[in-house]
Amino acid sequence: MTGSDEKLVDLLDLEQIEVNIFRGRSPQESLQRVFGGQVAGQALVAAGRTTEGDRPVHSLHAYFLRPGRPGVPIVYQVERVRDGRSFTTRRVVAVQQGRTIFNLTASFHKPEPGFDHQLPMRRVPGPEGLPTISEEVRERLGALPEALQRMARRQPFDVRYVDRLRWTADEVEGAEPRSTVWMRAVDPLGDDPLVHTCALTYASDMTLLDAVRVPIEPLWGPRGFDMASLDHAMWFHRPFRADEWFLYDQESPIATGGRGLARGAIYDREGRLLVSVVQEGLFRKLGG
Repeated sequence: MTGSDEKLVDLLDLEQIEVNIFRGRSPQESLQRVFGGQVAGQALVAAGRTTEGDRPVHSLHAYFLRPGRPGVPIVYQVERVRDGRSFTTRRVVAVQQGRTIFNLTASFHKPEPGFDHQLPMRRVPGPEGLPTISEEVRERLGALPEALQRMARRQPFDVRYVDRLRWTADEVEGAEPRSTVWMRAVDPLGDDPLVHTCALTYASDMTLLDAVRVPIEPLWGPRGFDMASLDHAMWFHRPFRADEWFLYDQESPIATGGRGLARGAIYDREGRLLVSVVQEGLFRKLGG
């Protein structure tokens, strides 16, 4: 998550230190590891900075190799794999303290006409009538704990769960492996499409593995599993703004062998499918 005095657009504004080499800030946090969405978003910025800017990102595929250390800068090394007539491909390696922590391959596609179809978005309540996470916590606990107050101040996205948060094992029992949220960036992001794409890449890692956890344990309260993102893939279908409301519909088709798979579909208010996401996460029982 971003620091309390640092906006998301600032976090995504990398420093170029050499041709094809960029450095990103990593806010000092109490978390054990750098948030994966931050690394993915910064890596995509680095890739985009080496293109002409006339080709939007259409897909990315990434692996989380090692946990990053909060407060320590991350260097992004970009390889210009291909510059074709329609497609541009970049490979990015994220390095921290001499160790590779993340790999990303991104593909950029020159816009062109084609046929159009999609599966419809599920009918869900709009975001305006849904409580914020802070409001749900206050309703449950009577007051917002200091740790959650700090988290709320750092949160770069307004996140509102379509289904009420589950707090007890009884509420979890029989739940489908699905989680749906409305999201939008808290601060305006400007008009650069790459910034919006990288911001949404950041957001895509915030709640996706919730879908795996829903049948296992309450999303809020003591955690029974240590979990970490293993890999992440995204396909960008249509232009969008990440500072306008979008629906993130997430489901988990399977969890087995200490790993859980989640997939998400991101829609705008009009029900247009914007982005498709798939991620696998590692789940290990604490104390097991």
